Amino acid sequence: MSTATATTAQSPAPVPAPVKKASAGEGRIGLRGNLRHIGALVRRNALQIKQDPESMFDAVLMPVIFILLFVYVFGGAISGKGNQQEYVNYVVPGMMAMMGMNIAMAVGTGVNDDFKKGVMDRFRSMPIARSSVLIAKIVVEVGRMMVATTILLSMGFLLGLQIHTSVLELLAAVSLSMVFGASLMWIFILLGLTMKTAQAVQGVAMMVLMPLQFGSSIFAPPTTMPGWLQTFTDYNPLSNLADAARNLVNGGPVAHSVWMTLGWSAAITLVTAPLAVAKFRKKT
Repeated sequence: MSTATATTAQSPAPVPAPVKKASAGEGRIGLRGNLRHIGALVRRNALQIKQDPESMFDAVLMPVIFILLFVYVFGGAISGKGNQQEYVNYVVPGMMAMMGMNIAMAVGTGVNDDFKKGVMDRFRSMPIARSSVLIAKIVVEVGRMMVATTILLSMGFLLGLQIHTSVLELLAAVSLSMVFGASLMWIFILLGLTMKTAQAVQGVAMMVLMPLQFGSSIFAPPTTMPGWLQTFTDYNPLSNLADAARNLVNGGPVAHSVWMTLGWSAAITLVTAPLAVAKFRKKT
């Protein structure tokens, strides 16, 4: 054996370079980066809607169907025959609250479906904030809610809706509906992350939606209801939103109902948003 070969055989293995410990702040995403990620995900979700226009059918058709149904089928019974005009001004502002709940339900089924397809697993493998994925979903769904509300108001004006206050107060009613609808989306996102199938999400959501919608002041004055149902209606957050929107459009005291709606929105978001993000991180 040659001297060179022996030297090579006896040379020690190379020592690996010391691993650099990550600093406490390394990997943390700043506000600017988080906003950039949210913007990219919002664009991705918007392009997905563009590629699948049928996903907008609920936002486009639901306001038309519901306003025609309630004005011409139930309006005469509630407000008296020939008083559909009066009922339009009652029901249209209240139905803005209903639009938020129905659009919010679609968020839960969408999140559940994305997990089934493996889309969310790819997002969780990326160096982005977990909350940015869910916030981007909410931003896009708020946009869909605005489309639904615009169509609802357009139909209302065609049927004789009158604004007895001002355009600014109408916009305030729309904004209040958007805020409350966005808070509800966290509930349905959490539901979508918890239930096993999209059908289960939709079934549970309907069991929640139906009592809240019809046990509120959206479609009929609570004074026409039994006493026990009036009590439920008084504490129903949809009644607060419907009353706030109705008084902002038709005139009347708004302070109590507006503050109650904002309080409900803040409480729902503060409780369910952290739970939804934590569930998103741990879901398998």
